[in-house]
Parts: sequence; C-alpha cells; structure tokens
Amino acid sequence: MKLLLIEDDPGLQATLARTLERRGWQVGTCGDGAQALARWSEALPDVVALDLTLPGMDGLNVLALARQRGWRTPVLILTARGTVGDRVLGLNTGADDYLAKPFDLDEFEARLRALVRRAGPVEGSSISLAKPAAHLGLLRQDPESGAIYQGDTVLDLPPRELVMLQSLLARPGRAVAKERLFELVFPGQQDVQYEAIEVVAYRLRKRLAGTGAKLVTLRGLGYLIKAADA
Repeated sequence: MKLLLIEDDPGLQATLARTLERRGWQVGTCGDGAQALARWSEALPDVVALDLTLPGMDGLNVLALARQRGWRTPVLILTARGTVGDRVLGLNTGADDYLAKPFDLDEFEARLRALVRRAGPVEGSSISLAKPAAHLGLLRQDPESGAIYQGDTVLDLPPRELVMLQSLLARPGRAVAKERLFELVFPGQQDVQYEAIEVVAYRLRKRLAGTGAKLVTLRGLGYLIKAADA
C-alpha cells in the first residue's frame, strides 16, 4: 500500500517513513503545503497522512482543495491541535480520521490500514487485487489488515508480539535475523537493550501454544516460525 506523508517536522517525517517502509509500505513524503497537491497528484497514494500546520499552505486548505478537485483518497489528519473544534473542522473539511500528536506508531499504522479497508479500491490508487491470506497451522493472517486469526477468532496479542509474529509469518520456515526483528519490533527506540527481543520471542512462543505453529530459535541466525508437527 502507498502512503503520502505530508509532515513538515523532518524528524517525525523520517521516523514514520522509516518505520512503515520496514513494515512493507511504500511511503512518499512532502513537507510543504504549497507543494502537497502536486505531490498528491503524482504519488497516487492509497491513503494520505496530513499535518495541519504546514509552511506555504495550511493543511486544511490543502485538504479542501483536494476534495474540490474530486480526489477521494482517504485522509488521516495529524496535528498537535487537540480541541474538539479543530477535530470537527478537519472532519467537516473532508478528513476521514484524526490523530492527535504525540501518538503511538502502532496506532498510526492501524488507523491508516482501517482507512484503506473502508475506502476499498480507489480509482488512480495503487491498490490491486488482494493477496491470499497466509496460513500456518491454525493461524491465518489477513493480508490487508495484518490481523492474525486462530480459526475464526482474532489472536489477541500485544503490539510487539504481533509485529514479530507478522514478520515471521511473512517468511514461514525461513529464518529472520534477530537484528531485523529488533528493528521492526522496536523501531527508532535507541534506549531499548538489544536483548529485549529475546523477551518478546519468549512471550510469543508461549502464546503460540495450541495454534499449530511454533517459534524456533536458531542460534546465531535469528528466529523462524513453522508448523508445530514439522
């Protein structure tokens, strides 16, 4: 899926783009409101994350002009303006959702995915036919939402364990390096000890009991997931 991130804070823009790219997104960026519409037209995104406070043109004006041009791309507003009046104004201008800063990265991605799911295929976007769901044992991963099911029930996992499981299910039976998993599970968190990934793996291994899948540690290589009876 393609995201256009319109955010003038270079640090936040880089962190969000890097994190989502590691999770499989295609991310285009823009930090200037005056250039945002041209970038939007060129990028053909599936979803837009739009900061309200931008140089050149306010985010609400960008959004209003986009809607006047008939662009139906779903838009998630990002802003430090936390009042109800600002939220109502943004939604009335044509935004689809609203996320106040500071926010959790996992929630940010979840809201983007929810907007894409609700919108369905949009003319001129990058969305094509859905990929088949991944299966392993009793586990099934929805390719669009990223949700993981055990049978017909969503597997309720903490965010870090969910990211690790999603990463491993993308390569069943194949090793994923510990370094790579650390980057995915703890994106941009410089203060976290490297060994913390072992704690996440330990907890995930226990939660996989009865799912027909098991987590295997490959010393010196990383981790893999495979069928429990394999």
